[in-house]
Amino acid sequence: MLWAGQTASQFGAQAGQVVLPLIAVLALDASTGLLGALRALEQAPILLFSLFAGAWVDRRRTRDVLVLADLGRVLALAGVALASLLGVLGLPVLFGVAFLVGVLGVYFDVAYQACLVRLVERDQLARGNSALEGSRSAAQTGGPALGGALVSLLSAPVAALASALFFALSALSIGRIRRPEPLPAAPERAAGLGRQILEGLRLVAGHPALRAVGLASAAFQFSFAAVMTVYLLFLPRELCLSGAAVGLALAATGPGAVVGSLLAARLPGKLGYGRVLVGAAVLADGVLLCVPALRGSGAVTVCLLMGLNFVFGVFSQLVDVTVMAVRQALTPVHVQGRVVATINFVGMGLTPLGSLLGGVLAEALGLRAGLFVAAAGLALSPLCMALSPLARLGRRLPV
Repeated sequence: MLWAGQTASQFGAQAGQVVLPLIAVLALDASTGLLGALRALEQAPILLFSLFAGAWVDRRRTRDVLVLADLGRVLALAGVALASLLGVLGLPVLFGVAFLVGVLGVYFDVAYQACLVRLVERDQLARGNSALEGSRSAAQTGGPALGGALVSLLSAPVAALASALFFALSALSIGRIRRPEPLPAAPERAAGLGRQILEGLRLVAGHPALRAVGLASAAFQFSFAAVMTVYLLFLPRELCLSGAAVGLALAATGPGAVVGSLLAARLPGKLGYGRVLVGAAVLADGVLLCVPALRGSGAVTVCLLMGLNFVFGVFSQLVDVTVMAVRQALTPVHVQGRVVATINFVGMGLTPLGSLLGGVLAEALGLRAGLFVAAAGLALSPLCMALSPLARLGRRLPV
């Protein structure tokens, strides 16, 4: 039930990220600046609410949080449809809905990552995460295309309602989970949110392995934001690729991520969690160093780009799923939400700075050299893991 619900919710979220901007552009004739503001409002809750969401989730049954987050997004998107039917749909309404959907998405993401450890045994975490992250990868690949198709084939209100349907299906599925999930102990629930947030921060900062997860995540997200800033300029301007060719090359990451999720179910148990984490991170980050060497805009270049992105998708997803299982195993059940939120906050908090750095590198060094330097910065992530207790993990999850 959790897997089915999370899959539906991820498809709804990915489709919604396209549906709302397209409604703004096609139905409301929004400018580029206003469209950027709409996107920023949907992403801002990651920084504004992640830590609060972690403390809040740890006070409640994760199933209830997941269902409420889904139902909230159903109502928000239904509001878009209603406003359109009443003739009052405008950018202020879309801005409010985008922000609300973003906030609820933060709570859902924290809760679903904390939920699995409460519902399955420790030796099932790798397989459970493999299934959940595999469906998330599929949604990241197919969701935007689905959202575009909804807006193209249907009217704005119907497209919004169709997106809301995915969240309704998710709430229905997750609500049918019958495995008991006890509430946290009374003293834990009674503690103030500020104190709980600090406890989560201290736990991540004070635990060598969790601290390494946070540092590796921050290093990756910072460098990857820089890479993508230059990458999206490098492909059309330096390689002279068309928009369709760029989309095709980037889409290859999705199938690779699905393969990586499948490998994560068994590979760590055979080779060892430490070897998989460090080795897969080196391969995933190292393959992007090959991109600046490409030249020309022919079919061979596009095929090579697709191959490189596929390999990156495989090994980066292998790292993501494996590190999630390790993090869940290391974290006490009653602080799962806060640890997830802290690592998300630290990792995503540096992405704006990384994006700015990417622009500076492209301007100062040129696109080809700037992309190489940004990609080289990704090596900081596997280095953080290699110098930490994560690298010494064996074939069993730590206690």
